[in-house]
Amino acid sequence: MNDPVHPRGLRASRGYMVLHGPRILAQKKKLEAAVERLPDAALPWEGKLAGPDPLRLLVIGDSTAAGTGAATQDEALPGSLARELQARTGRGVIWRAVGENGADTAQFLERHLTDALARPADLVFVSLGANDAIHARSARAFGRDLRLLLTTLSDRLPEARILMSNLPIFARFELLPDPLRSTLYRHSRNLERVARREIARDERWMITEQVPPPYGPGFFARDLFHPSSSGYADWARWTVEDAWFRGLSEIAHVSHAES
Repeated sequence: MNDPVHPRGLRASRGYMVLHGPRILAQKKKLEAAVERLPDAALPWEGKLAGPDPLRLLVIGDSTAAGTGAATQDEALPGSLARELQARTGRGVIWRAVGENGADTAQFLERHLTDALARPADLVFVSLGANDAIHARSARAFGRDLRLLLTTLSDRLPEARILMSNLPIFARFELLPDPLRSTLYRHSRNLERVARREIARDERWMITEQVPPPYGPGFFARDLFHPSSSGYADWARWTVEDAWFRGLSEIAHVSHAES
């Protein structure tokens, strides 16, 4: 991968966080007090694009699955992914989202997995891990919870392809001061290494392979932390493009009776 920064000692990322703990905690509290907390996207968190033999898309995760930073889910990640898939496959798309602002992987498992599994899906897009990094969860705990999530999804939705997003490139978040920014970057890269190892266990699982292109001037919402509607569109476009010729294109040929 082409990391924008090459910090040493990624595997000791939690130790780095402990070393700078008091200063990082003070920076986080100051940011939480100063930065506007944006609402989730408005309901409904489901929709449909016209076309034959619709694909069933499920988007799960944290604030990005909840559409924070966009007015509606149609303008956020689910709608943006649906349009990319429709354009590439020529099929309709039935999409829905399940998520919670601030949730880490363990919290998603506890609070939202049942809802996520309530309907069949052909593609599950997973956007988790950012809050695991922010909450300084260990790589072992994150890996354990991610494996449980992926295996449960595949056990219950055996025909579904699962595509996980890479974690945010916190080194690009100008809102974040150092050492908070560099520390989150180090730890998120460490967690992503764990995610890649877990995802390699099953050919039905994928993760974004390339580092995203630089975030453009309109990528962030007004809180300078979550994507804007154009940011979500950019994210969906390069994510689908990255995965398409590594196996995601197979979903164009999946056929089923709409249910």
